[in-house]
Amino acid sequence: MPRFTVHVRDEWLTVPCKDATCSIKWLAFEALKRYIKNKPDNGGIQHIKDVHFVVRRCQGLGLLDNDDTIEDVLEDNDFVELGNITNMVYMFSVCREIDQSFSSWLALKRLFFGDCLPQILNLVLQDESITFVYGITTGFGKFARTVIPVSKLKYIYPLSPERTRMLLALRINVLAKGYSGVSLETLHRMIQAFNASCLSYVPEKGTVGASGDLAPLSHLALGLMGEGKMWSPKSGWADAKYVLEAHGLKPISLKPKEGLALINGTQMITSLGAEAVERAEAIARQADIIAALTLEVLKGTTKAFDSDIHELRPHPGQKEVALRFRSLLDSDHHPSEIAESHRFCDRVQDAYTMRCCPQVHGIVNDTIEFVKKIINTEINSATDNPMVFAERGETISGGNFHGEYPAKALDYLAIGVHELASISERRIERLCNPSLSELPAFLVNEGGLNSGFMIAHCTAAALVSENKVLCHPSSIDSLSTSAATEDHVSMGGWAARKALRVVEHVEQVLAIELLAACQGIEFLRPLRTTTPLEKVYDLVRATVKPWIKDRFMAPDIEAVHRLLVDQKVWNIAGPYIEKYCMEYIPESRPSSPTAFALDPPPSPRKRVRLE
Repeated sequence: MPRFTVHVRDEWLTVPCKDATCSIKWLAFEALKRYIKNKPDNGGIQHIKDVHFVVRRCQGLGLLDNDDTIEDVLEDNDFVELGNITNMVYMFSVCREIDQSFSSWLALKRLFFGDCLPQILNLVLQDESITFVYGITTGFGKFARTVIPVSKLKYIYPLSPERTRMLLALRINVLAKGYSGVSLETLHRMIQAFNASCLSYVPEKGTVGASGDLAPLSHLALGLMGEGKMWSPKSGWADAKYVLEAHGLKPISLKPKEGLALINGTQMITSLGAEAVERAEAIARQADIIAALTLEVLKGTTKAFDSDIHELRPHPGQKEVALRFRSLLDSDHHPSEIAESHRFCDRVQDAYTMRCCPQVHGIVNDTIEFVKKIINTEINSATDNPMVFAERGETISGGNFHGEYPAKALDYLAIGVHELASISERRIERLCNPSLSELPAFLVNEGGLNSGFMIAHCTAAALVSENKVLCHPSSIDSLSTSAATEDHVSMGGWAARKALRVVEHVEQVLAIELLAACQGIEFLRPLRTTTPLEKVYDLVRATVKPWIKDRFMAPDIEAVHRLLVDQKVWNIAGPYIEKYCMEYIPESRPSSPTAFALDPPPSPRKRVRLE
């Protein structure tokens, strides 16, 4: 007999169905009957026949028609949500109460100054059946009839399913090393949950990063034990026990040592840190391409990228950035009409924001490589406590759970990668400033009537300024916890989260520069830049049209930001860089990004405790 799990307000109810030809409306009323039966006040529902609702599948939130038959639209063990539950009789009585508040000037004055708003809010919070309060428990405008459940009236900040999945993968990797003392049964159940994408509700805040990421990893373990909330593509957010059951999985039943083994380690820091490093590496490569395009628009010189200069200060990152600039701007390899137009000008050198890109961008590359090595080591380390050495027959307490290594490294990453935004914002200023660019002010015709890139530059400046605060190291702070037993902590969780935010800001600032540089190209036409940079221009113009007159710019910035996140700019220009290296410097190969690798687990015969 098929059965379905129905979400009614904050309750999950299992409803068996003997006849699959019954309607969705029948299923909804059956769930409501069970909900009312469990509530001493009937859940605030006076007359079930007067209740209005909508029914959705939890997976994809597809709206179901009340008249559809169950067998046509649902599968056994599907999750369904009953939303917009409205007791119309009670709602009308509330509307009459509100209408009467206008009977006197004093009442109207109270409403004007907002006195009635807390009263309405109190009604909402005290009785969930009063749901139609426009803009408070409903959406706005077109969504005025879309009721927001009371449970969702405040924002919550769990990790996204993607980040939780990475967190779970890293925790499995640590336990599989065999030094944590967990059973194969527990490890296999974790792997099954991972493969089914059954992911626990994990708050993004709450770890001090020593004795491991105790709070987030406890939440991770909680869902695996069938407690708390869990998400899967099939169910959406639901009670963990129902999510596991719907996927044919059993909750973990803890054995000795396993409770501590599941929650002790630095996987929250390292999972977020790994994402930050990967995104930093991607944007650093593309920053060189964007800066090269800006240099073309500003009619800069390529002399500062001469290889002999950089051999005299041979930092790996500096040499690599200079090589990328040469590969994109070398006039013998890629003729540029723009460069040819000012070949015989009297300019000797450019501003630092262009001339010093190898030195400034270069240290960012070297910083990323440094941090990457630490994160990669951390990913493949046993960070539990105590450590179980089966071959020695000993269990030893240590401190591998302390997050100082990734915390310090991620603070350093934020400081390093921020410089890409700092120097990019200055290049945006040069593009927008007619006294520096010889282009129309703010890259738009009819200035005054149009503001062009004026506010976009303000946005870049604001993001750079915010990064200055976010780059303050969190790992220099420590607060004693656990009655002074854990008397020094890393604050690595915040180091990881803010590093991610800094990287995102860098991406957004460089998106603005790329837009501005492409807009600058419009004023240099019909002259063309080098072939790889023209390809980058074409990529942007396939997404964002030129700026003729003022329009809403946020979608343009977001669209180009997405190109950078998806590494589309690198994918377009990267092959030209590689070809240049092979043709002009046969012994040289451009460094390619290396993904984080999980070391294979050791043989279970020695290190994994068998039950």
